[in-house]
Amino acid sequence: MSSEAEIIIAFLFNRSGKTMLTEAELYLPLSMELGWLSTKEAKEFVKYVINQGLLVKKDGALQPTFPLETITIPVGFTPSKQLFSQQREEEEKDNILEQVLARICSQTHQNQHSILGEITKEEREKNITPGVAACFVARKYDVDIAHLYDEVEQNIFQRK
Repeated sequence: MSSEAEIIIAFLFNRSGKTMLTEAELYLPLSMELGWLSTKEAKEFVKYVINQGLLVKKDGALQPTFPLETITIPVGFTPSKQLFSQQREEEEKDNILEQVLARICSQTHQNQHSILGEITKEEREKNITPGVAACFVARKYDVDIAHLYDEVEQNIFQRK
């Protein structure tokens, strides 16, 4: 069964009649023509589907990574708000890493690039999520991030 994001992508590409679209050709119809999303939400959706690997950049445009002809678009299709709440959850997960990273950098006076490198190293060596790896690095530098533990824990259990 096709995901809702795939259906939206197939809908937009079929509607345009093109095999490649620019970001603007994706987010403008979602916001301005169809009115499904605000412009900001539509831009976030485009970023989301790129990050999910549903679209890939090629020659300055985007193309789907799946065959559009296999997607069935229901008559009268409009996206549910559930897809966009999932998208926000993904952004919140990234936000935890950013919060821990910012706290470590401000308290250790090191640049983001070097701290992010340490987090990535921990992530790979221990085969853990970026948020947990950031907690390891924070602990290494004795940076207090106790206020984020609940969010990190939720993040772990929501990933399954």
